[in-house]
Amino acid sequence: MVQQKLKQEQTLQLKMNQSLLQSIHLLQFTGIEIVEYIKEISKENPLIEEVNYDYEITNYKNSNADQPSIGEINQATLSMYAQLKNQLYMLNVPNDLEPVVSFGIDSLNDDGYLDIELDIWAENCNTTIEKVEQALALIQSLEPAGIGARTLQECIQLQMDDSYPYIGELLQEHLDWVAEENISAISVQYNLTEDKAGVMLEEIKSCHPKPGKLLSQTSTEYIIPEANIYEEDGKWKISFYKWNSPAIEINESYANLMANEKEAEDYLKDKLKQVDWLKHAISFRSNTLEKVIRNIVNKQQMYFEHGSFMLQSLTLKDIATDLRLHISTVSRAISNKYVQTKHGVIPLKFFLQSGVKQANGQQTSSFVIKQLIFELLKHENKQKPLSDQMIKNRLYEEFSISIARRTVMKYREQLGIAASTKR
Repeated sequence: MVQQKLKQEQTLQLKMNQSLLQSIHLLQFTGIEIVEYIKEISKENPLIEEVNYDYEITNYKNSNADQPSIGEINQATLSMYAQLKNQLYMLNVPNDLEPVVSFGIDSLNDDGYLDIELDIWAENCNTTIEKVEQALALIQSLEPAGIGARTLQECIQLQMDDSYPYIGELLQEHLDWVAEENISAISVQYNLTEDKAGVMLEEIKSCHPKPGKLLSQTSTEYIIPEANIYEEDGKWKISFYKWNSPAIEINESYANLMANEKEAEDYLKDKLKQVDWLKHAISFRSNTLEKVIRNIVNKQQMYFEHGSFMLQSLTLKDIATDLRLHISTVSRAISNKYVQTKHGVIPLKFFLQSGVKQANGQQTSSFVIKQLIFELLKHENKQKPLSDQMIKNRLYEEFSISIARRTVMKYREQLGIAASTKR
């Protein structure tokens, strides 16, 4: 017989309190956004007397006479990524697919193209290729059409309607006919009248090659770095700017006030608690960001010493594993953050590069491969331009880098370089 009984046991659970939620929320803010956020809170919290973030920011403002005041820097305008994620609310996205879709959107480049391999996407989200393909289909259904494409051909195909069932083959196998506007060849191949072939070519020409630009902001962005990475006495060091961790000064006259009425006393206690939460959140953000940047500097030391050709393969998962953090925490920490280096002001996201596995088991950064392809084509014989197969062979012979010809073609297209027949 089944009997019911009461059983008492102790378990440990991690619960999201208000302080932790605020810490996670502030983690994705830039240093300047933190300052502005605290200033907004201070309008309704009489205990906050001043936000001390140093006036070193004026050094950056003076570099551009037309630069606006601090209050106008990094305004909360919707980026391409935010606009795309807002569209997800109109779709029926399964709960288990939401983080996968979100990661895919974050992996788009500024032109709206997917900038990550599907297997690496799946690995970072701890999911299957099938789930990633479902997520990609959802992203490619968003507006504007063409978002989430992996190649120019796919971008155009996503923008064309279903009345051209042969458009995929045309773009994949006969893109030169499209470039040359070879109406007669297209008409014969697909049994079309020349008028219909001409209409189709006009529709192809009307497609936007960089759909992400349609969602980009036209206003000027002012980049303020979080830290300065420099070499001193043979060691790479990190100096954080004060606005990365602004200090909140309390009005002691309010803090020590013993109110006569309980309602006023409760109000002051609540505002003091708010300041304590805010200080904790700022500390959490600063400590997490420092750990992430230090890890990046350690992993990418060859880049800082020798430049972009020494950039190593590095993923969010690598950093998260080293620091024992969740991938989403690392992702928030690097979001829209920049650092000052001897190579210029660089986004932290730049240091996260997918890699191509070589025969020796090591990973070669896709960015490095693209740079090598760019250099090979820059110095090629213009009378005898290099084909994708020849580029593949040169990469292996000169740099011991083994990649597929199709990968060469994809990287070449991402660099905006035409095929050898067009060069």
